[in-house]
Amino acid sequence: MSEQDKQHTAGQQPVPGNRSDDASRGDTAGDDAASDGTTRGAAPRDDTTRGDTRRAGTQQTGPRAADAQQTGPQQAGAGEGDGEQVSTDAAAPGIPDTAIPELVIISGMSGAGRSTAAKCLEDLGWFVVDNLPPALIPTMVELGARSQGNVARIAVVVDVRGRRFFDNLRDSLADLESKNVTRRIVFLESSDDALVRRFESVRRPHPLQGDGRIVDGIAAERELLRELRGDADLVIDTSSLNVHELRAKMDAQFAGEEEPELRATVMSFGFKYGLPVDADLVADMRFLPNPHWVPELRPFNGLNEEVAAYVFNQPGAKEFLDRYAELLRLIAAGYRREGKRYVTIAIGCTGGKHRSVAMSEKLAARLVAEGVETVVVHRDMGRE
Repeated sequence: MSEQDKQHTAGQQPVPGNRSDDASRGDTAGDDAASDGTTRGAAPRDDTTRGDTRRAGTQQTGPRAADAQQTGPQQAGAGEGDGEQVSTDAAAPGIPDTAIPELVIISGMSGAGRSTAAKCLEDLGWFVVDNLPPALIPTMVELGARSQGNVARIAVVVDVRGRRFFDNLRDSLADLESKNVTRRIVFLESSDDALVRRFESVRRPHPLQGDGRIVDGIAAERELLRELRGDADLVIDTSSLNVHELRAKMDAQFAGEEEPELRATVMSFGFKYGLPVDADLVADMRFLPNPHWVPELRPFNGLNEEVAAYVFNQPGAKEFLDRYAELLRLIAAGYRREGKRYVTIAIGCTGGKHRSVAMSEKLAARLVAEGVETVVVHRDMGRE
C-alpha cells in the first residue's frame, strides 16, 4: 500500500468526539437502575430464603468501562493526527453513570427522631450510614455506584455530632448535584417543649448545651441547622408523634405504592431442648401422634415425604395449618400497621425432628404463597 493510500485509510478512522449524548444516556440508565434495582432487604440474605422473588435488578456488566478502555488509545491517535483537544474528564475517577444510587440525607434536631427514621429506611432496604462526615458523602455515593447495583439506595444521617465537618455539607451537595445524583433531604423537627421533655426523660445532656441548659443547646442547634432546614425536601414535625406514627410517615414517603414488607422466620424446635428465646409466636405440635413411635419412620425427619404424609394424615393437622395461616394473616397486617418488620414463628414438638419440621415446611410455603419473605430454620433437627 502506498504512502498516499495509508494516509487516506487513516483519515477514514472514526474520531471520538463529544460523548455528552452517551453520558446523558448513562445518567438515565443509572436512574433506572437505582429505582428498578431495589430490594427490601439491605442486609444479605442466605440462599435458603424462600419466596425471595423480588431480587435486586439486573447487574450492570459495565460495557461503558470496556468502551472507555478501547477509546483511550483512539483518542490519543486522533489528538495527534487532527490536533483535536481531547478531554481527560472521562479518565478521571468519579461516579459511574450507569449505577448512581439514590441518596437520602437525614438530619434535624437532636431528639426529634433521626434514629427512628434511619431504622425505618434500613428496614425498607436502604443502606444506612450514621454520623457520616458530610465531606465523605460523595465518596460513599461513589462506592455505592461501583457496587454493581448491590447498593442502590443510601441514607446518611448528618447531625451536630459531626459539627466540625458541617461546613462541608454545602460543598458536598453541590458536588453531588454536578454528578447528577438524585438526593433528598429529610429534616426532623420538634418543638422546644417536646425536646426538653425527651432529653429529661433519658437524663442525657444536649450535644451542644455545654455548661448551659438544655434549652441553650436546642437554640444553638436550631441556628446551626437553619439553612439546612430551608433546603430540606421533607420536614416532619415529631412534636406530637410517637415512634409508630413517625415510621408510618416515613413508610408513606419511601415505601412506594407497596405495603412495607414483613419478613418471617419459621423455626422448628424441640421442647426438650428449650423454647427459642427470640420467638414472637409459638405453636405446639404435640397434639399430633409422634412418628417417633413408628419404627419405619423413626430414622427419618419431617423433610421426608413419608413422614410429612403421616403427620398431615392425622386428625386436626390440616385444620391447624389452615386456621393458623389465617391467624398469621391477621397478625401480619397488625404488625405492618405497628411498624414491625420481622417476626419469628416457632413450631415445636418433643424433639424437633418430625412433626414440627413437617408443619414448619408447610406453613412457610403458605406464607411464601401470600408474598411474605420467609426463611425456614430447623433448630434441633439432627441433635438426636
